Amino acid sequence: MFGLVHALVIFAVVALVLVRQFRTSRIDPSRRWWLVPVVMAVVALREPGLIDFDHRTEAILLLGAELLIGLATGAGWAWTTQVWAEEDGSVWARSTKASVVVWIVGVGLRVALFGVGVLIGVHQDSSALLLAFAATLLVRSGTLVWRSGSLLPAGGHRAAYGDGVPQPSWKERV
Repeated sequence: MFGLVHALVIFAVVALVLVRQFRTSRIDPSRRWWLVPVVMAVVALREPGLIDFDHRTEAILLLGAELLIGLATGAGWAWTTQVWAEEDGSVWARSTKASVVVWIVGVGLRVALFGVGVLIGVHQDSSALLLAFAATLLVRSGTLVWRSGSLLPAGGHRAAYGDGVPQPSWKERV
C-alpha cells in the first residue's frame, strides 16, 4: 500500500510541476529555487529501497543512468525554455513545444531503463525516480536563474516604482 501512495504522491508532484512550468512564470533569482528539489532529494535518499542489495552493482548503475537522464532532461528543458525580460526589468519564462519533446524523450528513456531493470531482475523503487526528478528540477531551475542573470541590466538593478518619474526640484525654506 505504501508503494501505491508513494507513486501517487510522485505523480501529483510531477503533474503540479509540469502544469506550473508550462505556463508563463516570473523568474526571481532571490527566491529559494533550490529548496523543493533538495527536499525531494532528501525524501528519496531516506527511503530504504533506493538500491537493490541483491543486485547492488546493477542497481547502482541503473540509479546512475537514471540520474544522468534526469540531469540531461533538466538541462534540455531549461535550454528549450523561452526566457525574456520586460521593460520593467522582470524576467519571464515559458516552456516551448521543444520542451515537450524533451520531456517525452526523458520519459521514454526512463521507461526503457525501467524495462532493462526488469529484464536483469533488479528491484526498482520509486525513490530513484523521485531523486532523478529532483535532479531534473534542480538543473532546470538553476539554469533558468543563470540565464535570467544575463538579461538583467548591469549591476542587477531592476526598475522600481517611481524610476523614470521626474522628481520635484528641491525648495529651501527660510
